[in-house]
Amino acid sequence: MSGSINNLNYPYGYVPGRDEERLAPYAASERTSKGRHYAESPPRYRGEYQRDRDRIVHSAAFRRLEYKTQVFVNHEGDMFRTRLTHSIEVAQIARAMARVLGLNEDLSEAIALAHDLGHTPFGHAGQYALNDCMKRYDGFEHNLQSLRVVDVLEERYAEFSGLNLTFESREGILKHCSKKRAAELGDVGQRFLQQRQPSLEAQLANKADEIAYNNHDIDDGLRSGFITIEQLSEISIFAQHYDIVRENYPRLSERRTIHEVVRRMINAQITDLIETSIASLKEKNPKNLNEVHESPGELIVFSRDMAAQLVTLKQFLRHNLYQHYRVRRMSVKASKIISALFGAFLNDNRLMPPETMSKARCLEAEQGETGIARAVSDYIAGMTDRYAIKEYERIFNPSHLT
Repeated sequence: MSGSINNLNYPYGYVPGRDEERLAPYAASERTSKGRHYAESPPRYRGEYQRDRDRIVHSAAFRRLEYKTQVFVNHEGDMFRTRLTHSIEVAQIARAMARVLGLNEDLSEAIALAHDLGHTPFGHAGQYALNDCMKRYDGFEHNLQSLRVVDVLEERYAEFSGLNLTFESREGILKHCSKKRAAELGDVGQRFLQQRQPSLEAQLANKADEIAYNNHDIDDGLRSGFITIEQLSEISIFAQHYDIVRENYPRLSERRTIHEVVRRMINAQITDLIETSIASLKEKNPKNLNEVHESPGELIVFSRDMAAQLVTLKQFLRHNLYQHYRVRRMSVKASKIISALFGAFLNDNRLMPPETMSKARCLEAEQGETGIARAVSDYIAGMTDRYAIKEYERIFNPSHLT
């Protein structure tokens, strides 16, 4: 690779190839990467997966995650997590575990940072509403939308649309997909048709996502007052750590107690995942990445006991936090906003900004009404919570004249 630090006789820093020498034989490697859709000159002072990560961080879609709902709408409080802070937390967890397991840290981090790029405003309520609107037009799914963002929608480079990420990053972003949609996606959809497993880095990012949102939703739920310590004390994975913290630090404030409990819960889940995955990898003994793909099941796994505890925790959060009446009120409002905007823009795409309207016309020429609907869903999915609210006000509130 021309222009590398090696050629400058510099003894430290990134050296192409050297950083991959410590990888396990079943890790994803740039040496065996399937490359990018559009050929590019190799990066000079970073690896290919580092380049992916950097492109994701500099994308407009990534910046917009700052104002997209995790559980609580952004204006409900500055201390609650957003899709951006969640994605950063997922990336931190994924990268730390990848290092222990001998997996590719840069690829794990890139997948983690990109996994929510296609999320709508207003969290899952927005996704459900937009999917309802798109049922006649192949539907909407935020995971597929994340791939669409990095493949098509980002506009930063002169020679191609999207971010032109490596195949491995794109494959990792796509966690699940129907066979019908997979057949339309070309190379990145093949594993769903062939029933092959994703890379270990993709499996790891998926588990890191689960660890992050379960535990940090507890933190935000307690902060909001929508759930209580008394309720959570009925859940074993919380109760065991809470009892230890209260016993060791009886005078600790409630806020710091919660932080300490959540910290210990995260550590316990990470430790369990690492140790169980090491045992799984030793038992299955994949000798290369291809054998990972051909494995009958995932190799990055929790123990049975931890998996059962996490199911109980998820059920608790679903019933007591995500379906809390105040969260549901916001969800109902979100659905109405999304549905109203979709209907207005679909009926008259001249209501959209000129650049967006132009894209809708191009897609209409290619796909008819389905193309217009896809352009409208792209526009709405890219909105932040507050922008969607403002658009709704501009269109439907008579006092807004612009």
